Amino acid sequence: MADKAQSRAMAARLLQAFLAAGAQEITPDLLQPAEALLDLYGEDIRARAYVTADPLRGEMMLRPDFTLPVVQEHMANGADPARYAYAGEVFRRQDHRGPARSNEYFQAGFEIFDRADPEAADAEVFALFASLLANVNLSATIGDMGLLRAAVDGLETLPARKAALARHIWRPKRFQHLLARYSGQIAVPKARVDLLNGARSDAPWIGLRQPEEMAARIAALQADAAAAPLPITSVTALNALAALRCPASDAPAQLRALNIAPLTPAITRLEHRLEALARRGIDLTALQFDASHGRSTMEYYDGFVFTFTAADPALPPVATGGRYDALTRHLGQGREIPAVGGVIRAGLLADLEAQL
Repeated sequence: MADKAQSRAMAARLLQAFLAAGAQEITPDLLQPAEALLDLYGEDIRARAYVTADPLRGEMMLRPDFTLPVVQEHMANGADPARYAYAGEVFRRQDHRGPARSNEYFQAGFEIFDRADPEAADAEVFALFASLLANVNLSATIGDMGLLRAAVDGLETLPARKAALARHIWRPKRFQHLLARYSGQIAVPKARVDLLNGARSDAPWIGLRQPEEMAARIAALQADAAAAPLPITSVTALNALAALRCPASDAPAQLRALNIAPLTPAITRLEHRLEALARRGIDLTALQFDASHGRSTMEYYDGFVFTFTAADPALPPVATGGRYDALTRHLGQGREIPAVGGVIRAGLLADLEAQL
């Protein structure tokens, strides 16, 4: 296994390649405010991060990720367009994942903020990573989180139900449970229905919530209980979309064959991305497309996603990345710029190169 010096040297080599591709170096602090990370990722990040407290700065985390501080810096001070590169250590608790996962490792990354042609930027990042990783014989997979989101947005059901499904796209088991409940395959317990029907908004309230909040919540639950079930055809189509895996060259045709009308704009964007990848020399017949790819990674990816993996399934991905436009809107207080990027595990790449 690569030691710290070897990992640092590999990260520096990758950083130089990113700088040669037109990026400017950015060096986020090692200690990051915990509040921003918790606000973005939720309390789940706390179980995987190293948290400490500062008497002046409050709760802090050892840097678990580069993307958030890079976006914060760009939205506050960056020019448009911009390309950034970085290299350094990140820290994540990995005990439950086994010895192959380190809790302290080096990442090198490349990010593009550009409004002009998002699909071309996707292809630029992917092709750059493919060229840097070409000598270690990795498998590449791409996906698009926008496809499932578009399919959910197009469902004919309550906005609250669509919002719940969209929120749980990154939690496939919960997503499937909600689909089953909303389509009537799982019945709402009669006792709960009776309780909702008998609830009174003028009853005495206990706790911190205001009566208006409780009344609104009761009304929402009653509306959900009374809503018509999702058609089984819609559930079947969503499940078929989530299960779609094929060569990237075949993806647009197979997606259109699902006959899900709301997917049309996302499929058009996918076609433009594939054309841009082909222009950069990527063999689309050898590149795998997975419509569910990215559902177990960071929730800020909302479009194109990609992964480069080694043959050994015990190893973590060598490189990951994707598009996170919504993250820029969240951190920019409503101001948004298309953004895409990715990271390479420097130590893991050094290990694989040593085996050649």
